Amino acid sequence: MSTGTDVFFTPTPPRLVRLRELAYNLWWTWHPEAQRLFSQIDASLWEAVYHNPVSFLRSVRQTSLEAAAHDDAYLARYDAVFAAFDAYMAADDTWYASRSNGQQLIAYFSAEFGLHEALPIYSGGLGVLAGDHIKEASDLGLPLVAVGFIYPQGFFRQELDASGWQQAHYHKIDFAQIPAVPALDADGHEVVVDVELPGRTLYAKVYRLRVGRVELLLMDTDIHPNNPQDRELSARLYGGDQEMRVAQEIVLGIGGVRALRQLGLQPTVWHMNEGHAAFLVLELAREETARGRSPEAAFARARAQAVFTTHTPVPAGNDAFALDLIETYFNSYWPQLKLDRATFVQLGAQQQSWGTTFAMTVLALRVSRAHNGVSELHGEVARTMWQWVARDAHDAPIGAITNGIHTASWLAPTMRRVYDQALGADWEARLDDRQTWQPLATCDDRRLWRARQTLRRDLVTFVRARLDQRTRRTGIAAPDLTMLDPDALTIGFARRFATYKRATLIFRNLDRLHAILAHPTRPVQIVFAGKSHPADDPGKMFIQQVYQIAQEPRFLGKIVFVEEYDMCVARALVQGADVWLNTPRRPLEASGTSGQKAALNGGVNVSIRDGWWPEAYNGANGWAIGDTHAAGTNEEQDAHDSTDLYRILEAEVVPQFYTRDANDIPTDWLRTVRASISSIAPRFSTRRMVKEYVERMYLTGA
Repeated sequence: MSTGTDVFFTPTPPRLVRLRELAYNLWWTWHPEAQRLFSQIDASLWEAVYHNPVSFLRSVRQTSLEAAAHDDAYLARYDAVFAAFDAYMAADDTWYASRSNGQQLIAYFSAEFGLHEALPIYSGGLGVLAGDHIKEASDLGLPLVAVGFIYPQGFFRQELDASGWQQAHYHKIDFAQIPAVPALDADGHEVVVDVELPGRTLYAKVYRLRVGRVELLLMDTDIHPNNPQDRELSARLYGGDQEMRVAQEIVLGIGGVRALRQLGLQPTVWHMNEGHAAFLVLELAREETARGRSPEAAFARARAQAVFTTHTPVPAGNDAFALDLIETYFNSYWPQLKLDRATFVQLGAQQQSWGTTFAMTVLALRVSRAHNGVSELHGEVARTMWQWVARDAHDAPIGAITNGIHTASWLAPTMRRVYDQALGADWEARLDDRQTWQPLATCDDRRLWRARQTLRRDLVTFVRARLDQRTRRTGIAAPDLTMLDPDALTIGFARRFATYKRATLIFRNLDRLHAILAHPTRPVQIVFAGKSHPADDPGKMFIQQVYQIAQEPRFLGKIVFVEEYDMCVARALVQGADVWLNTPRRPLEASGTSGQKAALNGGVNVSIRDGWWPEAYNGANGWAIGDTHAAGTNEEQDAHDSTDLYRILEAEVVPQFYTRDANDIPTDWLRTVRASISSIAPRFSTRRMVKEYVERMYLTGA
């Protein structure tokens, strides 16, 4: 594969020339054997470039490549990887092919995509879900094209100062070091879209990434002839003020449609992953009015093609703009829709206590034919929140398609080997079938326990290395790292540090917590990670509180906070933690997926009955904190839930983990592990999730 920049790569021996092709298809992100083709050439360089194969091939020494080209064992692995890759890319007997006439094209719009730590254009769960969605679309053979932003400065990198206060640092992405190339139209010209903003035209260059069989298009406004302010428009994910935000969303929605048109693509389904992209339906309607349709017919046609997923019941997660801002940005646009101001505003009008705003979730609901929340509970909450939006009796209610995870992206190779032996070599082809997982019940205890011990010890090694990096960067002495026990029950807590997620709930009674963690024969330790939005000071205070408690002498080495929460840190934690702790304030967690990832790897959930967990919990596959109804005020609820959490840890979780048989194996604990895996892995996968989107959202009415 030629990228047009071959001169910047280390000369590659002919026998290994396809490494460049592999580097430019993110198929490698969910195939560890493909990643090993790079790491086995130079392991230290692979870590230095943070697992980025494009950067690796630009930096690796030619002598290292030549050595690999003459290593028979390496070449055998190389040939096996490319045989699998070629078979995957050429397959025409996919799940989707058997259920469609092949006439559909799905356009999937998202403000962020979490595909790998080497491409930092995501902030958290929404982006990782989007990344998992398009990976599974590739696996199932969906004709899908995804659209988003490339964000030259990505999301911020997190460092904590001496007090534990989060510092945000931005580093510009070198496009030559990522697997993106300029998108070209049929005539070989670079695709550059233009959108009208107040008093000027803004331009966005489009880049193309391959994600298996799926194409991801990412726009960048940092190009000539944009003015300096507009060049910064797409620089950072979720950065800037309201004016920058509305301009970003105009580029994403309207510019995204125009990018697809320049490429000659005619989607039949337009999927808005959260309300950020809702302006795309306005552009679809504008195209129809330009063809002579009435506004009513234009919006009816556009609406028939659009579907919408809402992801949050938290008001701050639903963008809403002041009407004067909307008027400034759209006063020359609504005449193209043959609408007046009042009719246009009504498309997104939301009454607040202080007046009317233009809400993107309201717009998305009004201009889409199907809409869903991301868990059964969230669907119920969303129907209550947005029931007033319904225009008429024909509006479909907000349904629910519960989020899942892309199994291959999050499964540790150590556990994969356990599954290969217990479930059969072809288990991944049937991973969403519950029967596939039944043989796990007879899996050898010793083998399963060894795998879990290995993953926990890998996590401890990873955390120690990260703490050591912080010590070398700051000069601040870390705790005695030998106190982090590779054999102790390890609790993981990693997520965005929004206050409703209650990261500090476990600290309400420090004496009781200390008694749990410092037990002489049943030690417990907690690993925290997570970022707070740069503008969310209350969330930053939660991080600081965790950090400062971890520095108290009695908690040193028992509680640690790992900086720079990203997909690499997330993999380490969900694969290595014995217990995955989740303590949101019900019902504000729309879904959550980190606990699903932990379960896939043999971790056990201890969670509030919120998001996806009420659908999964069956009394034998983990623990549920609290109950399904609020207990008075927030303070009363926190007191109730924290007390129940301590009880669960003291009376159930810790004793079960440390009760061993004659071979020092916790047989009851492993029974819970098996129940967790077999009940969660098939049901909470993107395999099941994307199939539901196809059958309930994409094909129906397309």
